[in-house]
Amino acid sequence: MSASPKGSNSSKFQVSEFILMGFPGIHSWQHWLSLPLAFLYLSAIGANILILVTICQDPALKQPMYYFLGILSVVDMGLATTIMPKILAIFWFDAKVISLPECFAQIYAIHCFVGMESGIFLCMAFDRYVAICHPLRYPSIVTDALILKATVFMVLRNGLLVIPVPVLAAQRNYCSRNEIEHCLCSNLGVTSLACDDRRPNSICQLVLAWIGMGSDLGLIILSYTWILRSVLRLNSAEAASKALSTCSAHLILILFFYTVVVVISVTHLAEPKAPLIPVLLNVLHNIIPPSLNPLVYALRTKELRAGFQKVFRLSLEKHTRHQ
Repeated sequence: MSASPKGSNSSKFQVSEFILMGFPGIHSWQHWLSLPLAFLYLSAIGANILILVTICQDPALKQPMYYFLGILSVVDMGLATTIMPKILAIFWFDAKVISLPECFAQIYAIHCFVGMESGIFLCMAFDRYVAICHPLRYPSIVTDALILKATVFMVLRNGLLVIPVPVLAAQRNYCSRNEIEHCLCSNLGVTSLACDDRRPNSICQLVLAWIGMGSDLGLIILSYTWILRSVLRLNSAEAASKALSTCSAHLILILFFYTVVVVISVTHLAEPKAPLIPVLLNVLHNIIPPSLNPLVYALRTKELRAGFQKVFRLSLEKHTRHQ
């Protein structure tokens, strides 16, 4: 363990680096998990790049809903890239050491990207609310300027809101252990090694989660409550079905995202005897949504599937001409 004196007249020491041990309890064969995790990461990057290219090239997708989907793709790639290269380096090259600044930076990035994903889901819920409940006013409300302002607000909100999490973690005294039973630097996993009181960190994370993601979820539920009321008033069953189908992909992703967040929070608070479960859930929550989101939208959205076909056809034609 690498350590350095915290003060010349102090007997306490401050560790200078952490060691990410990987998945607890399965260290001897955890490298086999690198194969499915690498596949998920590559599929997440590839699928989200495909969505961005499709939205940019297909004029039919120049709509607010797809702009928000493109922003979500960028956030997903950022979230996956924040953790996966380091996890694969641990499994493939035994690169378990991470410096304190790098670890705290990863804590910040994870919280920031997860918060932005929640914020984009809220923007998409608002888009669907206006489209279904106020269709005639939709073009004048959901404008390009509104999309830009909402995106900048979400970036600034989450970028600033989560700063106290890594700052408080950095202020703890890590004087003895430096081995983290995790694949990434999670706030609770890191601060559990502190020699002093970590309750301010836990309270801060809980409060910020309720302020950010809690308010997002509340507004999303409110939006879909109004959407459901509006749909139930439609006289045509076909019109109601069409209105709900435009929300189906979004609802699936929201349910998965927030359900896993709640499960992870509960398992961490319960401090289970099998620590592998919350660690595995934490890792999967940061890599499965980036790979799942494009798939769900591709399967549930006819316009996006048509856009994919156009992109593939154009690529094939270009390749044929070059030959």
